[in-house]
Amino acid sequence: MAPPAQILRLPPNRVWRTYLGGRELDRLAGTPAPLDAHFPEDWIASTTRALNPNAATLTEGLSSVCVGSDPVPRNFADVLAAAPENYLGAAHVARFGPTPQVLVKLLDPSIRLHFQVHPTAAFAQRYLDAPSGKTEAYHILAIRDDLPHEPYLYLGFQRPPTRAALRRMIETQDLAALEACFDKIPVNVGDTFIVPGGVPHALGPGLLLAEIMEPSDLAVRFEFERGGYTLPESARFMDRGLEFCLDIFDLSPWPAQRILAEALCPPRRARALGPDSFQDTLIGPERTSCFRIRKSYVRGPIQRNETEGFIGIVTAGSGTLTAGATTLPLHPFDKFFVPAALGPWQLQPSSTLELLECLSPKA
Repeated sequence: MAPPAQILRLPPNRVWRTYLGGRELDRLAGTPAPLDAHFPEDWIASTTRALNPNAATLTEGLSSVCVGSDPVPRNFADVLAAAPENYLGAAHVARFGPTPQVLVKLLDPSIRLHFQVHPTAAFAQRYLDAPSGKTEAYHILAIRDDLPHEPYLYLGFQRPPTRAALRRMIETQDLAALEACFDKIPVNVGDTFIVPGGVPHALGPGLLLAEIMEPSDLAVRFEFERGGYTLPESARFMDRGLEFCLDIFDLSPWPAQRILAEALCPPRRARALGPDSFQDTLIGPERTSCFRIRKSYVRGPIQRNETEGFIGIVTAGSGTLTAGATTLPLHPFDKFFVPAALGPWQLQPSSTLELLECLSPKA
């Protein structure tokens, strides 16, 4: 008999990356001397392995979880495998198997990230023998107080080059020419952007954000040096070469009006959760078939009973979550997984709780 589903607590799962950051993640973890280094990401409820150069282990990126009130961490994939339908739902398991089919991270870059682009699912399946591409979304949680300029990201080429010109810029690492293809897109706390596969982009510095994406670490990084670190060949073109990777790029223009219409995702009221509580949809199936994102605002005690598993991140406020005999205190940036078969559970806010809820594709 499968073990009953329980709330899963999600401890930090820091992952090495080629760029610098992580100071704010250190602060959230209570590290005595927080600093920016090569661990700027926290992978949340992950069954996806990080494709790092010279990876120290084959398990980097894979999450451990704490089941209910048990303080001993367990491998997330093992917990799911023991009771996949209880945690993910029968329809999800029938379509996707015993994995979440979504990857969620906290990102905390101190520098602008490399210019990069990711394959679509169709491209990955056809040419890379991979089940998922890497359409992704960003939800801005905070901006560093000491940022010396307005926060921004790059999203799509506003002035797209020709394929031949792009090849030359990358081969010669003409960064001024590459940067001239983009405009800086201003961002604010609470903004949500979707970046479809194929769209070139780069996050600006000083943004603490939740990144929700297809469960993949496939990336074409067409800028080779950032923060004093030079990418090895294996971390540039997925071991396929530049000419192959040029087929991934969306070379259509992304002017401001297109970003507002197709990339920026304003919240839409979805349902009431109680007299003073409600839930907004940030990204639904009409935006992408890859994942879903919603945000709940809880101003009074409520009871919920979901039929789909989801990853929750406290983005503001505090309170408690009670499921059966387990009560979890909730504070900003705490993370948890709500199983599909959990049954009724209660939220008791001590101040307005804001919960970012990240879901798999609709089964």
